[in-house]
Amino acid sequence: MSTTVLRTRGLRKEYGRGATLVRAVDDVDLDVAAGETVAVMGPSGCGKSTLLQLLGGLDRPSGGEVTLNGRRVDGSGEKALARIRRDEIGFVFQAFHLMEELTAVENVEFPALMAGRSPRAARRRALELLERVGLAERARFLPSALSGGQRQRVAVARALSNEPSVVLADEPTGNLDSAATIEVLRLFEELHRAGQTLVVVTHDARIAATADRLISMRDGAFVDETRLTGGTTGQLGALVGLED
Repeated sequence: MSTTVLRTRGLRKEYGRGATLVRAVDDVDLDVAAGETVAVMGPSGCGKSTLLQLLGGLDRPSGGEVTLNGRRVDGSGEKALARIRRDEIGFVFQAFHLMEELTAVENVEFPALMAGRSPRAARRRALELLERVGLAERARFLPSALSGGQRQRVAVARALSNEPSVVLADEPTGNLDSAATIEVLRLFEELHRAGQTLVVVTHDARIAATADRLISMRDGAFVDETRLTGGTTGQLGALVGLED
């Protein structure tokens, strides 16, 4: 039986009050098993990104629970929450969020250094990860010298630096052209095959097709769930109709 890595119960995020109350995330229950890839799709403004921020401890819920490896995340103090984000969660953002003054390898090793790894161990891990994402020869390039697809692959390598329990990806192909999207798609397929636990919010059916489960979200709530047969791009044709 698979171990549940990430779980929510009755998760809510509200803004405003009274007549202006908006529930960005509305009573969401979610279980993500170890090694599972879950994709969340839905129209802009449906609450996908807010959900991901709550899962990753980047925002506090208005109600409900978030549990990571059996430990409550939503009730953690700021220092504990920072450690959880640093050590147990990897983040991949649409806008990459690389440090422009650092080289690719320096960006990737940064989380490990912050976690207290020795410079030698952090550099070794970073070089291994850049090799894994196919960018070993670009290790000493600044982000400005990399293509969009290459920058996103560096961002994925950085997310894996501290061997996180789960990687949360927010529209990872949103800023990429078609060729770069294929690069990142292949990388997510590889992560899936390697058993990395992933939660991806996306408008891109090709990325969603790499998942084990596809969840549709509307108005802050989950409205449908589809179990995919193997999480491969062979699902693409069936999913195109779900794109916005």
